[in-house]
Amino acid sequence: MDDTYRTITEPAEGLFKDKGSKFISYLHPVTNEDEIRDILATIKKEHYSARHHCYAWRLGMEDIRFRANDDGEPSSTAGKPILGQLVSHELTNVLCVVVRYFGGTLLGVSGLIQAYRQAAISAIEAACIETRIIEITYDIQCSYQELNTVMQIIKSESLNTTHIDMREQISIGFSVRKSEAERIEQIFNQIYGVILKKI
Repeated sequence: MDDTYRTITEPAEGLFKDKGSKFISYLHPVTNEDEIRDILATIKKEHYSARHHCYAWRLGMEDIRFRANDDGEPSSTAGKPILGQLVSHELTNVLCVVVRYFGGTLLGVSGLIQAYRQAAISAIEAACIETRIIEITYDIQCSYQELNTVMQIIKSESLNTTHIDMREQISIGFSVRKSEAERIEQIFNQIYGVILKKI
């Protein structure tokens, strides 16, 4: 379906070790960049003695924004493989941070890529992944004359109401699955006196 996305329900952790180096991975559900900054700051504070705090994130349900950061590791050896796992598992609204404690032995470029990839996989495999529906929210305005018809449609279509404001001009908020939105719009647009707006 083109109106679903995959994310995680709660934070998860993973671990990967190679030649004495320890890679601790953290996977967090996020909705904006402020949350990402706060989580990164907390992890960096907790692991202040670690050499690297590499990460990648993806935000959005349709127009997905993303970023990857190597935090001092050779270019594209850390952030990119972490991001690659978020993409291949089709996860969004997530942040994955991998903290590295250096074990004294250099892993080389391919070794680093593999280590950060495996650390990200470790956290993803520990996570509770959920498929969610993309919904569109509307506000419908009508008079008391149309109220009964409007409420019957809301009930028969099992629409999720978000608010009902019964003043002189009635305002009702509801959400609908994206793939059903056009059909629902057409139903309401056929009722004279009803004004439908996307929120």
